[in-house]
Amino acid sequence: MLSGNKGEWSELYAFIKLLGDGTLHPGDGNIEKLTTIFYPIIKILRSESLYNYEYQIDDNLIFISSDNGNVISSIPISKFKNTAELMLKEIQESKESSFNIPEIEEFLEEIKCATLKASSTSKTDITIVIHDFRTNQSPSLGFSIKSQLGSPATLLNAGKTTNFIFEIKIDHLTDDQISHVNSSDKIRPRLDNLYDLGATFKFIGLESSLFKNNLILIDSRMPEIMGQLVFDYYTTNRNKTIDLTTYLEERNPLLFDKTNDHNFYLYKLKRFLTDVALGMTPSKVWAGKFDATGGYIIVKDDGEILCYHIYNRNQFEDYLIANTKLDTASTTRHEFGRVYQEEGKYFIKLNLQIRFIK
Repeated sequence: MLSGNKGEWSELYAFIKLLGDGTLHPGDGNIEKLTTIFYPIIKILRSESLYNYEYQIDDNLIFISSDNGNVISSIPISKFKNTAELMLKEIQESKESSFNIPEIEEFLEEIKCATLKASSTSKTDITIVIHDFRTNQSPSLGFSIKSQLGSPATLLNAGKTTNFIFEIKIDHLTDDQISHVNSSDKIRPRLDNLYDLGATFKFIGLESSLFKNNLILIDSRMPEIMGQLVFDYYTTNRNKTIDLTTYLEERNPLLFDKTNDHNFYLYKLKRFLTDVALGMTPSKVWAGKFDATGGYIIVKDDGEILCYHIYNRNQFEDYLIANTKLDTASTTRHEFGRVYQEEGKYFIKLNLQIRFIK
């Protein structure tokens, strides 16, 4: 019997509900449906461990075909609708970290779903063939699924690769002072203690040269921008990406020419978030090729499903900047947040992790 958490069940819920709905609606920056635009779904492709299946919508039936093109079965769309309603109720009401839904096991066998998550080696969680009225094309698009039904998902996972290094500019720190600073439970008090001792901070670079070059590929000033963003997160009460971005625009620490009120930081950070959302990771060389070629699918907490299509890039970027925040990962696991000394100079590493707000 299949068992999983709310996020894992949400992927299968999205797959079944979309087949029942037959259409995909885009959302705006506030995660509200754009009612004037929709994409008819022609079919959904799903890979199990050994087989690939196509689920084609035709009138009131879903035709299931194997990868050799042979039709295995046809199932009324109403069964997908009813199952999606049952799944939503169970996902919403479950209090367990991992649970099963016995009532739908027979249906899952009927539609050839033996796993909660379709097998994938990229950020693509579901592949959908839609009809785009504007281009009169029917592309096969890969979407990443994010769910509000479970715990907030991460957009950028933390690691030693996402550590930013800052030099602590101060004449001298005694061993006792360093020990006292590092003894604080949280990073913010450590930085406040250093300020009280008369320290200032200078961004030096990233622990990972690979991630640094990925950032430079997006924008030559991106390492400095992200360094400022990370530092502001740990030294102010701001954690939402949009609030931190606004704070950067107000301070303009990189001294961009703001004569004509260009929003340099907002534009560049939207590009960064989009690349992260669609393929860029800190630990692999980024060539600018998107894994999730369609964009994002959001499962809202009320069960409604919206898409952020990269064709509608403005809405996608607005969604990302408005619905993400910076978060603090494990300081011990990723080795950051402590004052250390090298060659007579003092340093501290601060870590970047980005999570969805809900």
